[in-house]
Amino acid sequence: MDYRPLGKSGLKVPALSFGAGTFGGSGPLFSNWGTSDAAEARRLVDICLEAGVNLFDTADVYSDGASEEVLGAAVRGRRDAVLISTKTSLPVGNGPNDSGSSRFRLIRAVETALHRLQTDYIDILQLHAFDAGTPVEEVLSTLDMLVRAGKVRYVGVSNFSGWQIMKSLAAAERHGWPRYVANQVYYSLVGRDYEWDLMPLGADQGLGALVWSPLGWGRLTGKIRRGAPLPEGSRLHRTESFAPPVDSERLYRVVDALDAVAEETGKTVPQVALNWLLQRPTVSSVIVGARNEEQLRQNLDAVGWNLTQEQITRLDRASAVAAPYPYYPYHQQEGFARLNPPMSN
Repeated sequence: MDYRPLGKSGLKVPALSFGAGTFGGSGPLFSNWGTSDAAEARRLVDICLEAGVNLFDTADVYSDGASEEVLGAAVRGRRDAVLISTKTSLPVGNGPNDSGSSRFRLIRAVETALHRLQTDYIDILQLHAFDAGTPVEEVLSTLDMLVRAGKVRYVGVSNFSGWQIMKSLAAAERHGWPRYVANQVYYSLVGRDYEWDLMPLGADQGLGALVWSPLGWGRLTGKIRRGAPLPEGSRLHRTESFAPPVDSERLYRVVDALDAVAEETGKTVPQVALNWLLQRPTVSSVIVGARNEEQLRQNLDAVGWNLTQEQITRLDRASAVAAPYPYYPYHQQEGFARLNPPMSN
């Protein structure tokens, strides 16, 4: 397993990490992701550790906390061998302080997560959404307190816009508080919005991307084909309303390109899609999920080899979309190109 720095920090994380959203599944969304109990989760953790995957990601909203509980049980007795990432800020109830990133909410969320995870520290705590109602100074000073207390080691964000991240980083710099080093983002061959703003920001400010839904919400599993109905067992039947939208023609164009590259490499469509992400700038780790051992082992085979530059270029072209303002049309202008050289992989 390849290990990479998490942004501009000294922490090394595996190129592939495991998303525990499939653990303890309940509710209309997470029950369709997976329903692994502690015994099955422990077996999946065993396989991950054998392959060198030691980062496990969860959140307090995943199955109303059951994901954290099952993950805690699955890593019991080997806490020192794993890195645990969890997230908070999204609503976990209907009370006035059951959402957001206030000092009250963050302290309570961390204490609850520690109890569920059966640990006394969280390796990476990420804010699951920006809280516009709480001053960034309150958020960051609280995170500083949690880091100093040894309850949190690194901090990051998820689902933030570029200006929200920069506002927070400026305040952290000004006061000497911990800087965000991780940005958990949606990124895939059918969801490349990350590249316009957040990727250059990450490269400039030292935030490593932890990629969620790298297979485009199940659209790049190799089971969706042009002219064919959605497979009967696809979770998209029940969860598509939660998924980022994708133009059908673009999806089929990407799948056609993935099919061709998969045939050339002898790999599966998902393995090719994951390997493409692993060669993108700023990506520290790609989070893969699995409902069973077979899925997990297939995903783990996305490492240990690389697509050729020619294959990457073909996938880039098949998945390309027009850049939004203010990135278009200035990308084509010579002056803009001189000021903003492209990032290398």
